[in-house]
Amino acid sequence: MLQNTDSQLQGIVARLRAPDGTTADRLLQPGQPQGTLYAIFTGGATPAESGLLVKQQGHAPLERTSLPDQALSTLSDVPVDGNYHTVHLGSSLGAYRVTALSATYGNTPSSSVPATLVVGTSLSDVNHMLQQIIRVAVPLSLLAIIVAGLAVGIVVRRSLRPLNRVATTAQQVSQLQLDRGEVALAMRVPQADANPASEVGRVGQALNHMLDNVDGALAARQASETKLKQFIADASHELRNPLASISGYAELTRRGRDQLPADTAFALGRVESEARRMSRLVEDLLLLARLDSGPNIDIGPVDLTELLINAVSDARAAGQDHQWILDLDSASVGGDSMIITGDRYRLHQAVLNLLTNARTHTPAGTTVRVGLRVDRTDALITVADNGPGIPQKLQGQVFERFTRADSSRARTGDPSSGSTGLGLAIVAAVVEAHHGRVAVQSVPGSTEFSIRLPLPQR
Repeated sequence: MLQNTDSQLQGIVARLRAPDGTTADRLLQPGQPQGTLYAIFTGGATPAESGLLVKQQGHAPLERTSLPDQALSTLSDVPVDGNYHTVHLGSSLGAYRVTALSATYGNTPSSSVPATLVVGTSLSDVNHMLQQIIRVAVPLSLLAIIVAGLAVGIVVRRSLRPLNRVATTAQQVSQLQLDRGEVALAMRVPQADANPASEVGRVGQALNHMLDNVDGALAARQASETKLKQFIADASHELRNPLASISGYAELTRRGRDQLPADTAFALGRVESEARRMSRLVEDLLLLARLDSGPNIDIGPVDLTELLINAVSDARAAGQDHQWILDLDSASVGGDSMIITGDRYRLHQAVLNLLTNARTHTPAGTTVRVGLRVDRTDALITVADNGPGIPQKLQGQVFERFTRADSSRARTGDPSSGSTGLGLAIVAAVVEAHHGRVAVQSVPGSTEFSIRLPLPQR
């Protein structure tokens, strides 16, 4: 647009510098646009001659009027370089495109003096057109940006759909419990999203290969665990009869042990003691094998209050050097809120194992507190002691089979009655068979085991 204005200004300059008539006369010639101005400076900021072409009311021809002083001051500063400049001539005239040229001023050649001719044309039409363009272009641009953003969003969402399906598969796998039991990884990325021709397809293909490898490794682990459990079950079953015979013959020797040499009597006593310990180990292994094969429990109503009273009484009789405290929820004692559905014998065994664990692995004088609480959905049994605690590195393994902490926790009593490493594993298996949860929290000076069992729905 400025190029058109400059071309128009070039024509105005040519007409104003025509040889016929004065500059003022030439300004009023037909063809000059409204708003054309000129000023002739012969020295200083006051022009020798100036004028502005304006249109009067109605259909009157264009007339010449004087320029404001502010505009004349600005025009006097326009550099005489023949180039076109944009200047602001005040609030009444606005922006103008002007140029300054060297000229002469005078009526006759002898009276002419060097002068500067400044010619300008108004930019009001250009500015008005720019405003119109802005009014139209800005909304259109915003609309185009919105449409483009929506289109890009649709394209991006469509392009990310395969990646979202890959992520969904990975999320489903991440929610599986892979650390125990039989696990089948049936989830796979759809074949359409595992095409190596695209980057997302290569990711899907790699994830499928990884899942195949993990599935194979889990299947191999499960097969190995199954064989091992079957071997332990078979071996334990086969050991029961020989151990029963050994125990029986050892008991028969009690009648005449006082007639045997002391070392022989001691050896027979040790045989009997170790046979009993081995029998307990075999029975524990058989119990775990039965629980591994499925929830082999006798279901019936179980009063947890009565169960804990009996278990604590048994523990107090076996560990008189410990302090035993039973803390029951007074609001529930005597009611039916402490009655759950389960196997009374197995639950008693699980609680007794926790109490035996507390007695065996803590020194004399330790206080063991047994608690029972209920909420809306669960019954909570806790066994807490103020013993030395469980090492941090073993807390995540205490419910695994053959895990012992004997090296760091005190052991008391006859060594033959020491831990087999199966007591807490049996607790976990029994609780799991009752659809419950078992946990442990331990720091030096405080250890708490908790069993959470679901209450029957009412």
